[in-house]
Amino acid sequence: MGLFNSILSKLGIGSAEATEAAQPAVATATATAEAEAAAPVVVSRVDVVAQLEQRAAANPQQLNWRESIVDLLKLLDLDSSYGARKELAAELNCPAELMNDSARMNMWLHKTVLARIAENGGNVPQDMLN
Repeated sequence: MGLFNSILSKLGIGSAEATEAAQPAVATATATAEAEAAAPVVVSRVDVVAQLEQRAAANPQQLNWRESIVDLLKLLDLDSSYGARKELAAELNCPAELMNDSARMNMWLHKTVLARIAENGGNVPQDMLN
């Protein structure tokens, strides 16, 4: 499992879909199978901000997860070391010119992680994605 999947897992994103995908569905009638296939897939949205605010309130450190990838990872109890962040940046296809500039890589990584969380079912406010 990659570091980004660990982030999603800590936020409770994707776990229901993974469970449903792992369990084969058995249709008792053709009509039932067709109705299930035609039914829209409902993706539940996870309120990421509320979850992270709750974690931050319970954390003894003052973590600025809204602006810092290091603090975001710490809040999720994940490795926030430079090596882990480089691994995450590579996993998310960070542009090569940013990989050797820690500050620029961190800014790119923070925005990209939030955007990818939103793409995967996290309810992230638009102002945090710009």
